[in-house]
Amino acid sequence: MAGLKAYTLSIFAILSLTNSCVMASSRSQAVRGAYWPSWAFDTFPPSAIETSLFTHIYYAFLIPNNVTYKFDITNSTALMLVNFTSTLHSSNPPLKTLFSIGGANDGRELFSRMSSNSSSRKVFIDSTIEVARNFGFDGIDLDWEFPQTQDEMDNFGLLLHEWRAEVKKEAEATRRAPLLLSAATYFAVDFFIDKVYRSYPVGSVSENLDWINAMCYDYRGSWDTSATGAQAALYDPKSNVSTSYGLRSWIKAGFPRKKLIMGLPLYGRSWELKDPMAHGVGAPAVGLGPGELGVMTYSEVEKFNRETNATVVYDSATISTYSVAGTSWIGYDDIRSTTVKILYAQALGLRGYFFWAVHGDHEWKISKAVDDVDMMQLSSHGFFETRLGTSAMLCMSPCIASTSSQGQAFTNELVWIIQLCLYYL
Repeated sequence: MAGLKAYTLSIFAILSLTNSCVMASSRSQAVRGAYWPSWAFDTFPPSAIETSLFTHIYYAFLIPNNVTYKFDITNSTALMLVNFTSTLHSSNPPLKTLFSIGGANDGRELFSRMSSNSSSRKVFIDSTIEVARNFGFDGIDLDWEFPQTQDEMDNFGLLLHEWRAEVKKEAEATRRAPLLLSAATYFAVDFFIDKVYRSYPVGSVSENLDWINAMCYDYRGSWDTSATGAQAALYDPKSNVSTSYGLRSWIKAGFPRKKLIMGLPLYGRSWELKDPMAHGVGAPAVGLGPGELGVMTYSEVEKFNRETNATVVYDSATISTYSVAGTSWIGYDDIRSTTVKILYAQALGLRGYFFWAVHGDHEWKISKAVDDVDMMQLSSHGFFETRLGTSAMLCMSPCIASTSSQGQAFTNELVWIIQLCLYYL
């Protein structure tokens, strides 16, 4: 116990330092984003969003015509788009709105064909700008999951370059603010574990997008039912499939921190345990657990915990949480693990964070916790700044951003200290 108190006191000593270090962060507006799934309209309309907790909301999803590459907006979809933008623009505070194109289940082959030649890219780009302006959006988000070859990655880069040029041209011609351009990407800068290695064209991505939404989740799931897993692990002691590795890979590749947004899941993934007595992260499993295809929103996880009197365990090795009831095992992020991730993002000097998806939170518990982290507040001159002075995370950001083994070891120790502080405060 004396050791724990010493570590806790040490962090408070560091927190009281004067501004001797500066976080490498943007002077642009911080991003607190979330995707809104349009298929949830009947049960969770845009008016249900607690707008004070966010700055940007993404309409998910639109998909262009498979042949013409233009958007065919039906009357019913048009009504939803107008409702979405008008509702969120009239909120207090008003939010920025973007429509997201693609998604996990649509667009892969379409995007591959569309991006392969300049004429189809032009048709697609012009149509995206038309939709954005006609329905009052502030920007456009591309969710191409994922380019499958290096040629497709190169075409992705060409698409972004031409898209930015047309957005700039349209803004100058109409004397309107240029549309925002963003993209949802793989958690890492390269696909280092796939059979076909490829990497994002960092130069084009950094030059032409306002930011990227790195999808720091779905590391484990229904495709492997042999063992449980932390599907959004900040760290993975056994591999590089983790949020810390992914974010640092973008930074190491030269991608600007001010354009890097960390993804956070408002859902968990479940497994059926082989032995209910062996229930740690990586425990043997025999199939999927509760939820559709083993997926449960955070609200559903909270309900499961209450109804089954589940045992809830925080795993400090991966910075994740899991619940166990009998043979049912659910891995997810709760308030504690999400808060530690936000502190980590602050240390890296990131632009902000986003949630998939906004309807999954339970009584806004996680969203409010992230928004009201006791030690920090959002700043218009970066992502976060502390109320107590320069935080230890700011001072140690060079070590946290380091890809060396020493830097990683230091980061693990620092995050452990922060967890102690959060526990004892």
